[in-house]
Amino acid sequence: MSEKKTSAFYQRQHRQRMRDQGFVKKEVWILPRHAALLTQYEKQLRRSAAQGLTLSGFTNGGMNAMTQPNLWAIVSLHDALQKEALIQSGEVTVEIVEGADPSILITLSEYGDLPVYLTIAGEQIIVESLMWPLADINDVVRFNDEVLRTHKLFPLSTISLDTLPDGNEYYTMFGALSASSLLSNIIFEVETLADNVIKAADAYGPFLNHDTSVLEG
Repeated sequence: MSEKKTSAFYQRQHRQRMRDQGFVKKEVWILPRHAALLTQYEKQLRRSAAQGLTLSGFTNGGMNAMTQPNLWAIVSLHDALQKEALIQSGEVTVEIVEGADPSILITLSEYGDLPVYLTIAGEQIIVESLMWPLADINDVVRFNDEVLRTHKLFPLSTISLDTLPDGNEYYTMFGALSASSLLSNIIFEVETLADNVIKAADAYGPFLNHDTSVLEG
């Protein structure tokens, strides 16, 4: 039986292929809001090199042929969600949570007023919901092992352990999709996550110190 290759092997292979094509890795410093644009520039530069094109697209103002991707922002996404039938029916409410990194709080009445948070970071949308504090788990080692072996049973979602601003550690279920996704796909992601949170709470119940539900608010 051939030896199984790890992700580190494929990372080395990828880097070597980049070098073989004449590319070099450069560190750059940019503002966070320009991350998506930098990624687009990088892809275009590599594509141009592969096609043997020149850099005539560059001007003093940037690249003629390249524009900022049509990505959602928190305000525009919130406004679009407000117009959806699901929100207008009252089954789901959405509100902007202000802060250094604004997010959208989505409350789903069908799931017991489950709170789901949506944030946007560059080209990615993260949809997440808190599960339990680390302190509520009766056997952390066994629980983490169980999660690693079974989280694929919850489609489009996974579980992480995060430290919140209050310094406490919480298990979080989350999903991710492109910040240029169709609104219908974003809504589907939210509904899928909510369903998975409820199922996971039931599946992992035996690992809890006491009968605790998904965090509210």
